[in-house]
Amino acid sequence: MAEINLPAADTVVKTASTFGRDLLERVLSTFLQSFIGGIVVTTPLDGSMWYAAGAGGVGAVLALGKGLVARWRDVTNSASLAKGV
Repeated sequence: MAEINLPAADTVVKTASTFGRDLLERVLSTFLQSFIGGIVVTTPLDGSMWYAAGAGGVGAVLALGKGLVARWRDVTNSASLAKGV
């Protein structure tokens, strides 16, 4: 029977930790950018701050989904869809 070569446990934890930090940074930055963009748009239109927060939340959820798809698509330590990142 062929031998299965699996990575060491510390490598797996380190890889998951790197990916988690990258994904968290992307989700938080997307939320902040969307929230600030929502405030810029809702202020002159007399919209609620909650609309801006909702827009930020939608952007963050989409960033989370993209990061998870990137992880499933290729085995990397990055939440990017770009090759070699």
